[in-house]
Amino acid sequence: MDKIEQIKNKIIKLYQEPGFFDTSIKGFKISKRDGTTEFKKCFYAPLAILLLQGSKQTVFGDREFTFKAGQYMVCSMDIPLMSRIKNATKENPCIGLVVELDSYLISQLLTEMNTTDAEYRKNSTCFAGADADDELINAYIRLVELSDKPEGKQKILAPMILKEIHYLLLTGSLGNLIKAANTKGNQYNQIAKAINLLKENYKEKINMEELAKSLNLASSSFYKHFKDVTTISPLQYQKQLRLYEAQRLMLTGEYNAESASYLVGYESPTQFSREYKKMFGNPPKMDVQKLITA
Repeated sequence: MDKIEQIKNKIIKLYQEPGFFDTSIKGFKISKRDGTTEFKKCFYAPLAILLLQGSKQTVFGDREFTFKAGQYMVCSMDIPLMSRIKNATKENPCIGLVVELDSYLISQLLTEMNTTDAEYRKNSTCFAGADADDELINAYIRLVELSDKPEGKQKILAPMILKEIHYLLLTGSLGNLIKAANTKGNQYNQIAKAINLLKENYKEKINMEELAKSLNLASSSFYKHFKDVTTISPLQYQKQLRLYEAQRLMLTGEYNAESASYLVGYESPTQFSREYKKMFGNPPKMDVQKLITA
């Protein structure tokens, strides 16, 4: 039995139920799905996912991607998209290994690499996929192997493996996506800063012209670059942040639609319910019940 088969069997044994699991290694998660799913709207944080088994379909803007076993996908910014599990069964689940991208580690590596490559400036997206080479697959596998080892061993080895994975991602075929979002002085990094500000202040009324000015961008350039990168406008982005956070609050069972709407910055529960239904297809209460049942 080869190493990949051993790792798949290990994951199936460790995680007998389907789900999205934190591991004992910070920044490393494992996804296991036992069946196909419908498209679901979601936000992706900066991450790199390696698929070990099954296939996944993702829609970002007007582009559709299908990822299969042996491929990886990189998302270099927080973006809204739609995703579904295309191929998975209980006997052969869809298994994904997820590494959260660490902006500090990326900046450190870019400095150490002393890169002068300006090709990333030609980058036109913050989400894409490619075939994974043996080196990258082996690094991910070593993280899985380490995830149930003693804490002392993890404390020493996990940072080394995560740094190696970040290096391989930066020097791989999708490295420009990550470089662009983390290198100062280009439009992608400016939009990444705008996204962070919107995330930190999503409850507040934000003057988008002032936000553009703080980034040294003309309003027209800011709106264009933002939509080029995220596929939606800054106002739509903030609205979606609010709606996803409200959904998360309601799923905890501690908040109803009205209380959640006020917490995320809405002044009118009626407007919140209308925009929620437009976004997710069902009124808040019905949607949350459906998600809990699923």
